[in-house]
Amino acid sequence: MEHLVRLAVKVDSFKYPDGTHALSDIHLEIKRGEFIGILGSNGSGKTTLLKIMDGLIKDFKGCVQLDGKDIRKLSPKEIYKKVGLVFQNPDDQLFAPTVYEDVAFGPINMGFAEKEVARRIKDALKDVEMDGSAKKSIHNLSYGQKKRVCIAGLLAMGHEILLLDEPTAGLDPMGEYKMMHLLTRLNKERGVTIAMATHSVDMVPLFLHKLYILSKGSIMRSGTPEDVFTAPEEMTQVKLRLPQIAELIYKLKHEDNIPFGKVPLTVGEARREIIKAVMGNA
Repeated sequence: MEHLVRLAVKVDSFKYPDGTHALSDIHLEIKRGEFIGILGSNGSGKTTLLKIMDGLIKDFKGCVQLDGKDIRKLSPKEIYKKVGLVFQNPDDQLFAPTVYEDVAFGPINMGFAEKEVARRIKDALKDVEMDGSAKKSIHNLSYGQKKRVCIAGLLAMGHEILLLDEPTAGLDPMGEYKMMHLLTRLNKERGVTIAMATHSVDMVPLFLHKLYILSKGSIMRSGTPEDVFTAPEEMTQVKLRLPQIAELIYKLKHEDNIPFGKVPLTVGEARREIIKAVMGNA
């Protein structure tokens, strides 16, 4: 059960109503407990793919299976018991006057009793580090807090799989880091399976298990961050770049002939490689 595939995605093709080609030849699997990233530039098809994975878009060629069942044959209630999508802009998702009312909407519509709804709201707000904020007005929240409330709303419904569209977009650097730490904690401590669409390459190596590179509606490469981030030229082809630390070390290795053993993706790895290079030349 540890490696059970929760979402199996096969999209042969999808076109928008105006005939614009959006996605093709998509194959990916998300296993229980994984934290994966769909990395691509703006317009690469990330949001469309997430909507297909959430059952919001159904007129595509292919198949998406949620726990082995065709998602197009499941009712919305059957889908939303397990999986939910957090939009890029929280203002597109939040609608109630207060935090409590917004987070309560899902559990109430799922038919839970009042005490159970209250318990779920309390637990969900605690999970996103917003406990004590239930009575706050949505309009008085920061952008990052609004994103957390969106996540809480899905957790309160019992979602085991979160799909997030650019969860760090619009946040300052510290806000980005806090959001990624929150998602990592939900993944590791609560066992929530997470798939996030992003173009933030610098955060990816620190947190994600696996990456899918999406370009022009197709998956160009997949694997661990170490597998995917290999050379600046290959990233440029898909309108992305290496993480900044990796790009620096790559240039030092290939342009300045400093003998690094590998191209590191994090500051800690870079520090170790630099020490090795310095000590080797001492």
